[in-house]
Amino acid sequence: MKIEPNKTRAFTLIEMILAIGVAAMVLIAVNTALFASLRLRDATANLVDGATPLDQTVSFIRRDLQCVVTPTNGTSKVLSGDFKTGSVSSPGVTEPVAIEMFTATGALSDSAPWGDIQRVTYELKQPAGRNAAGKDLYRSVVRNLLTFTTPEAQDQFMLSGVQSIKFSCFDGLTWQDAWDTTGVTSAYTNLPLAVRVDIQMSGNNNLQPIELVVPIDVQVRTNTALTATAGS
Repeated sequence: MKIEPNKTRAFTLIEMILAIGVAAMVLIAVNTALFASLRLRDATANLVDGATPLDQTVSFIRRDLQCVVTPTNGTSKVLSGDFKTGSVSSPGVTEPVAIEMFTATGALSDSAPWGDIQRVTYELKQPAGRNAAGKDLYRSVVRNLLTFTTPEAQDQFMLSGVQSIKFSCFDGLTWQDAWDTTGVTSAYTNLPLAVRVDIQMSGNNNLQPIELVVPIDVQVRTNTALTATAGS
């Protein structure tokens, strides 16, 4: 009996070309999807990084306004002072501020001998050492309210690229661009019912300003004793 040798089957040239073509198309599709995902990741990261300072700024402003302290009427102002908005000159701050308030947002710690009430101002400053559109928004804080000299304000950088910031106060009927409790002689508090904050970013004037409305919910106090009327 004659034994035939084993016949081996190999890939033809056409099959090799087809396999290489399919593999190339798969690699192209994977490469396209990979680079598309990388571009989406970078765009999302840039968007989040750009929104984070603005979100933090809005959170700080909202918290300061929600914890605002009732102004002390008269000349005796120890741990609380006036509430002012507009173009205000604040002691210890070189630039005109958009708002000056006393708020109970100070962090208490064993290493800081201050209470929770602090003076907070928000102001715009020219960028230092760089060419950029808009100004820098700073939050200046004074913790030592018992000093007899000019208080030292601690500047906290909040946001860059700001064209303008405006605080408007609601008196129950209309929004007032300026508010000042310095000359108030009534025994009652003179805080506004709400404060609206408009932050206009630079670069595109067609963009709507970022608007924040914070209701002011404080307890009204008076030093006037209640007297009983006839027939009551």
